Amino acid sequence: MIQGQGQTGGRTVPPFTPMLLVGLALRSVRPSLLQPVFDALMTLVRRRHPDILDRMAPYAQAAVCIDPIDLPFVLVLEPDPAAPRLTVRREIDPAEAVATVRGPLETLIALAEGKVDGDALFFSRQLVVEGDTEVVVALRNAVDGAGIDLLEDFATALGPLGRPVRMVAGAALGVFARLRQDIETVRQSLIAPALQGTDAQSARIAALEAEIKALRKQAKAQAKPARSAHA
Repeated sequence: MIQGQGQTGGRTVPPFTPMLLVGLALRSVRPSLLQPVFDALMTLVRRRHPDILDRMAPYAQAAVCIDPIDLPFVLVLEPDPAAPRLTVRREIDPAEAVATVRGPLETLIALAEGKVDGDALFFSRQLVVEGDTEVVVALRNAVDGAGIDLLEDFATALGPLGRPVRMVAGAALGVFARLRQDIETVRQSLIAPALQGTDAQSARIAALEAEIKALRKQAKAQAKPARSAHA
């Protein structure tokens, strides 16, 4: 089974970020309570970016699992233009999806909005793709250039309420960014002693290797006169 945050075997370890803390807080929340959010998201995409679903028409029956590794659930995208669905699940059987895209939520959102290079994320292992890569490439190509901006799309859909929503969301994102910096500072402080110990150990190993190399060189130099004497 593919599970959201909680199965470590075979899954990418989530980075220590504010989103991971959000994910831990959501562990006890039933996916059904979150489903209306994703229903609204799919309705928004269908209304503002219908071309994405039109481009996915050849893969209408190809369900894709989107696995945000820092959240305790997965999303199942069914890109049928006539009846698209984005379902939130605690887990799915791998056989239910033809492909899985796995990575931190922030990375997945940035990819959907065209703010990052998907190939670079793949090669740096920030993004993991499993299964039918043809479907994933088709999905990425459909999203590229679509001009998705989730915050702006939601704000626009709210009409007169859009402006206060933008203000509140902007403030929240600012707090989130500062919290991420604070968490990174804490993380660096926690791992600094271990890194210093590793550096010291590496220096000792390098010194031992140099000493062994010098001893071998000395042994070879001493062996040459001995062979000459026997000759």
